Amino acid sequence: MKSAVENLNPTRVRLTVEVPFEELKDSLDAAYKKINQQVTVKGFRKGKIPARVIDQRFGRGAVLEEAVNDALPKFYTDAVNEAELNVLGQPEVDITELKDGETLNFTAEVDVRPAIEIPDYSGIEVEVDAVEVTDEDVDKAVTELRERFASTSPVERAAEDGDVVTIDLEAKVDGEVLEDGIASGVSYTIGSGELLDGIDDAVKGVEAGGEATFASELKGGSAAGKEAEVTVKVTQVAKRELPELDDDFAQLASEFDTLEELRADSRKRLENMKQYDQATQAQERVLEKLLELVEVPVPEKLLEDEINTRKHNLEHHQLGQMGLDLEKYLEIQGKTAEEFDTETKDAAVKGIKTQFVLDELVNKEKLNVNQEELTEHLMRRAASSGMSPDQFAQAVVEGGQVPMLVGEVARGKALAVVVEAATVKDTNGEVVELDDDEDETAETAETAEAAETAVEQADEAGTEAEEK
Repeated sequence: MKSAVENLNPTRVRLTVEVPFEELKDSLDAAYKKINQQVTVKGFRKGKIPARVIDQRFGRGAVLEEAVNDALPKFYTDAVNEAELNVLGQPEVDITELKDGETLNFTAEVDVRPAIEIPDYSGIEVEVDAVEVTDEDVDKAVTELRERFASTSPVERAAEDGDVVTIDLEAKVDGEVLEDGIASGVSYTIGSGELLDGIDDAVKGVEAGGEATFASELKGGSAAGKEAEVTVKVTQVAKRELPELDDDFAQLASEFDTLEELRADSRKRLENMKQYDQATQAQERVLEKLLELVEVPVPEKLLEDEINTRKHNLEHHQLGQMGLDLEKYLEIQGKTAEEFDTETKDAAVKGIKTQFVLDELVNKEKLNVNQEELTEHLMRRAASSGMSPDQFAQAVVEGGQVPMLVGEVARGKALAVVVEAATVKDTNGEVVELDDDEDETAETAETAEAAETAVEQADEAGTEAEEK
């Protein structure tokens, strides 16, 4: 077999392959054997029909077609390996010449990963938000904790803001009560915004036993997005009572003995959260700068597939779970279809470029993934998917997705290398040391997670290229 490679553009090649006919012998034998098992000829036992009889009865062309279909994948793979190509997706194969007993010639056009040159990234500088926790932030955190320990007691008066009401609901569309539009004994805190638009104004001023009717657009269910006439009946009004903000509350709501200790702990927790947000912000901004430094051609077919995958996932999974269609979603977002298409394409391009660049960094820096890192990553992904680690691991193995997870961790480590080399300052002009008070494993986990975010959850965006 002889093969040659022609570069059509930075992301696509054409392989020209010439195969001497004798190299088709194994595939021809397999073709005769397969046809033997599928057909019957009077006078011959099944599976014992001579090749010349098959040629006479069914045509030599049928045998050649079966043999070529069997042989092409192997010859194509051999040509790819010989040329050391990193191919993406399936090839477009064209048989240019097939002469019985002489030769098989074919071409195969296929997308390939572009050659990427990673420049010196040590000069990257980014600015991130400073970690600042105010007394007001602490007050808010303690108040939220206090509200979690609030108690309620029924009152004989009209409902007010902050009260907890028990209500029955009935929704009608075009005068007809919806099958899924009835709910009883619903507990609702006035002002929380957790139910229908307009319900707060409807129930305020209503006592137990009273009812009100209001119009609202339904957020979910069989009539999601439609205007409904909703009748709400108040069966109980209860006042929320917050515990006193003192040492007794601290002992009730935490492991601390005093309110001062509780507030100090709240401050520390807020600082940790903001430090994590700061680290994630740094990683995202460093990645943006890195992508600006690298020229990354994007294969057209891969981009088209990625855009279609994103749209499919949004329409048939995310929006479906919310009871919305794309048109309603765009209306809520205040976007036109053209704006949505542009944003989807831009995100897909960024996802593909991110994977290509980080994968090249993995190779350049010779980064490896150990079992501990992979296990940490698997457990984090399992938690985000709502599955147990064992269930998630089984699904990953059965789906052949282990290389995908390894790639995600490796990209996270590649991003960590660039972040470590970059200069990160906060809005106060102070240099930020992102690895302070963090061990290596924690840092790897954070950067891996940031890398996944950057490629729009690598199992969708970047993975499209990896799977191909």
